[in-house]
Amino acid sequence: MDVGERLQAIRKLKGLSQRELAKRAGVTNSTISMIEKNSVSPSISSLRKVLSGIPMSMVEFFSVELEAESPAQIVYKAHELIDISDGAVTMKLVGKSHPNRAIAFLNEVYPPGADTGEEMLTHDGEETGILLEGRLELVVGTETFILEEGDSYYFESSRPHRFRNPFDEPARLISAATPSNF
Repeated sequence: MDVGERLQAIRKLKGLSQRELAKRAGVTNSTISMIEKNSVSPSISSLRKVLSGIPMSMVEFFSVELEAESPAQIVYKAHELIDISDGAVTMKLVGKSHPNRAIAFLNEVYPPGADTGEEMLTHDGEETGILLEGRLELVVGTETFILEEGDSYYFESSRPHRFRNPFDEPARLISAATPSNF
């Protein structure tokens, strides 16, 4: 399935008109129409902008299974989780084949010294998680928290935040974020 067909199928699954998607993404209706008809081949940045109106990440866009006749997968084996790692932090996404997924559910591993980057993260929605192993530093706004095994967190992700492992052992975290923007 090409980019245009895929965009049209996902847009329809999400119940969006071309006009609504264009408005949400900050592009013209004709841009959406031309991409769906394969009249133009969007650049990565243009496609990312269009997908922000769904919202959907590039990884989800290209990995989501769109065959209507196949039922949605319910159980995912460890090897079926999609690796969306960036840098030293390992992040595995659960539920890659659900086009209407409203939540990003992740299995994350932070080796010693790993972090989400110097720059604080901000995005729409909420985040929650529970630390299964090790210790992890969480910064939200101007507050710094040290999570230990069994500790959990919950915050509005529009607040600047970052994760870091300054400790000697790996940290394993199960997290969830809405909307699903991975």
